[in-house]
Amino acid sequence: MSTIRKSITFTHQQDLWIKQQIEKGDYTNDSEYLRDLVRRDQADKQKLEELRAALQAGLESGVGHRSVEAIWKEAEDQYAKRDS
Repeated sequence: MSTIRKSITFTHQQDLWIKQQIEKGDYTNDSEYLRDLVRRDQADKQKLEELRAALQAGLESGVGHRSVEAIWKEAEDQYAKRDS
């Protein structure tokens, strides 16, 4: 994978924060920290888009006809299967 060099500017406080993360051993350099932030932002945005799509699908599916009790029962059953 090719890389592109970027020049960015930080406030003194932001620079200190980045240096602290490196000093703690979480990252080896500034670039690694920033790439991690970008990866996490990308993952968060993907999750948000998936949630929006699920919400839209739910809205488009119309009104359900099951009771609240039936919905809770199904959710509890699925939760119990997940833990087994």
